[in-house]
Amino acid sequence: MEMLLHGNALLALAAAVVWGGGDFSGGMGVKHAGGSMGAALRVILLSHCMSLSVLTVTAWLSGDTFPHGAALAYGLVAGMTAGISLACFYIALSRGAMGASAALSGLLAAAIPAVFSVVWEGSPGVLRLCGFVVAGAAIWLIAAGENAEAKAADRSTFWLAVVGGVGFGVYFTALKLAAAKTGVIWPLATCRMGSIAVCSLLLAGLSLRTKTGEVRAKVTRRVVVWAVATALLDTSGNMLYIAATRAGRLDVAAVLASLYPATTILLAAWTLRERPTRRQGLGMAVAVAAVVMITV
Repeated sequence: MEMLLHGNALLALAAAVVWGGGDFSGGMGVKHAGGSMGAALRVILLSHCMSLSVLTVTAWLSGDTFPHGAALAYGLVAGMTAGISLACFYIALSRGAMGASAALSGLLAAAIPAVFSVVWEGSPGVLRLCGFVVAGAAIWLIAAGENAEAKAADRSTFWLAVVGGVGFGVYFTALKLAAAKTGVIWPLATCRMGSIAVCSLLLAGLSLRTKTGEVRAKVTRRVVVWAVATALLDTSGNMLYIAATRAGRLDVAAVLASLYPATTILLAAWTLRERPTRRQGLGMAVAVAAVVMITV
């Protein structure tokens, strides 16, 4: 049991690192594509189509059985919520308010599956519950630290991040349920099917509503490169997360994986020259304490 717990935690932390890189790549891709809803949808469709192609071929070669019933339904629900939440989240990131957006989404993404897990699997114990609270504080300190070069989040950006976080929380929970009794590849592939479907419908509706068809959204070679990076990192992070939920409790996997804003912010600091603040440094230390509390 102790080995499963450590494997659960290590896989979730690895997912956090990879997911943070995927979110940064997605945000940069949307930024270069124009920073609009149409741009976000195009980047998501590009990355998720690439991901679905690889996952489908891999599942076919490995002989995995296509899921049916509840597993298929949960996978599609996870994908649809992921498509909507990613679109909102990437727009928030592309507006320059990466800190506040990543903090809000990270907190909500951790809270929803944690509450579900406590109801479904029972209490994880007082120490771990305290560790979850400390992890939430760490997410906020890391991601919402003030930066003189960063842009302040306006009300619309705030709500975009909230919708993104709620969607991620539902996604974490539904993906766990989709992969509970099946293989790893097909649940993730069905998620991609759901997200591609909902994003395609949203993009079609957006094009019909605006005569210009969101002319600000442009898919350049740089955007494609960012989309490829997003597909690789996001798919890898999802597979690590599924493995983490299988190796232990959902709340442990979800809370630790939700520390992904740390990677997003560090990449923004390195690439965009946003120097980390003392508050963000404190958040890193608090995150370490949270990991210890959750995994002991």
